[in-house]
Amino acid sequence: MQFSEWEPVYIRILKDMDIDRTSDEASARLLKALTLNSNIVSEEELASLITDDVIIVGGSISECGAKMLRTMKDTGMKRTVISAGSATDVLVRNGVIPDIVVTDLDGDAEEQKKASASGSLTLIHAHGDNTRLITDHAKGFKGPIMITTQSSPDLVLCSFGGFTDGDRAVCTARHFGAKKITLIGFDLNAPSHKPGTDPELKKRKLGWARKIIFDMNPPGVTITQL
Repeated sequence: MQFSEWEPVYIRILKDMDIDRTSDEASARLLKALTLNSNIVSEEELASLITDDVIIVGGSISECGAKMLRTMKDTGMKRTVISAGSATDVLVRNGVIPDIVVTDLDGDAEEQKKASASGSLTLIHAHGDNTRLITDHAKGFKGPIMITTQSSPDLVLCSFGGFTDGDRAVCTARHFGAKKITLIGFDLNAPSHKPGTDPELKKRKLGWARKIIFDMNPPGVTITQL
């Protein structure tokens, strides 16, 4: 998704979720400054990792589901595996190193750093509520990274669309030509509750995630939810 397509959606989200765009942009500047000497890759390098057939793993992935993915990868699966945020914790614990991790650093950032050190390309996302996490963890990713924003991109900051880790992963896959996307571990109706979070706010976020994934899905892209 080009930013010209994403921005009108983003403006609606800002209004609906009462988000301050300047805070998003300040967080993005912080992320940009802290990763100045990191291994930042090009869009072409990201594109080379995304096959026509992509599996995107969400935070409700089970241990059994992770083990199934490990078996599939061990037998030479030719599909790109993208992990959304805290799903990475479960995958790494079960020996699965995703090709790509899309994260705003929620969840266990140490497990995400392990995936990075093992070769995962990490898309680190900045928004107004994760400046502390960026400060604490952004420099700790030793593998290849991209830095993303939900506001205006520039020569370093990328914006492929998306609001939560899961739907941002979907937008990224679609942006780089995926034609078949399988969602595993996505529960957009009854999300798991994390201590210290507002469950009603989470429901509203996931309402936007549903719209972005399904209602905004372009012709020619098939999405299957397992």
